[in-house]
Amino acid sequence: MKLVLLTALGVGGATVCGALIGFAFKTISHKFSDIVLAFAAGVMLAAAILGLVLPSLEYGGDLGIVVTIAGIFTGAVCLNLIDRLVPHLHRLAGGEAETHPGAANLDKVLLFVTAIAIHNLPEGIAAGVSFGSDNQAEALLIAGGIALQNIPEGMVIIAPMLAAGISARRTLIIAAATGLVEVVGTLLGYLAVSAASAILPFALAFAGGTMLYVISDEMIPETHAHGAQNGATYALLVGFCIMLLSDALLA
Repeated sequence: MKLVLLTALGVGGATVCGALIGFAFKTISHKFSDIVLAFAAGVMLAAAILGLVLPSLEYGGDLGIVVTIAGIFTGAVCLNLIDRLVPHLHRLAGGEAETHPGAANLDKVLLFVTAIAIHNLPEGIAAGVSFGSDNQAEALLIAGGIALQNIPEGMVIIAPMLAAGISARRTLIIAAATGLVEVVGTLLGYLAVSAASAILPFALAFAGGTMLYVISDEMIPETHAHGAQNGATYALLVGFCIMLLSDALLA
């Protein structure tokens, strides 16, 4: 449990680390941001397949393929429904943003940040669920992949919030809150699987489905939207292959 707690704090803390980097480089170019995010997408893709989908098949027994496919689609559909229910959180910004020139974009920025926070919950659950497989090396690989993805995620949310007139202090608090969501998700995932190990195959596939949804619906389109798609594609492959190599060395 101690390792799970430390991992949860590390995964959530990666977002804060990314946010601090974002403060240091407030004007990150789209090209750089897209390449870093694409690298993170490759890391997450490998983590989802190697650490969640394949173990789900392994633990699922005779009905492994049915359970895994059902879990993947259930995870994706649930995240899709959550996406549709993202609320406007205008009040999070506080009064200082109302008269700022960038205030017109405030709702859009906060919806973007809220979407990231919502996506962090299933990512945290994925990290927690992976510890239920009793393969700590694999679980740490998944957590490491998610943490790597959280660093650029934390970076890219800083500049839009500052540009919308949110104070630096409140921006950091909001960024930290998105990371805290991941800590909660990690603990929930671990406790749920520990309480009912029979659901492990489905839970692994569910977590994998949520990660695959985020990669396909959010990360890849974003990295291909600003003219850096060629570099983003190779960055994704590099991230995927690094995780593949790590998995091979830990096997």
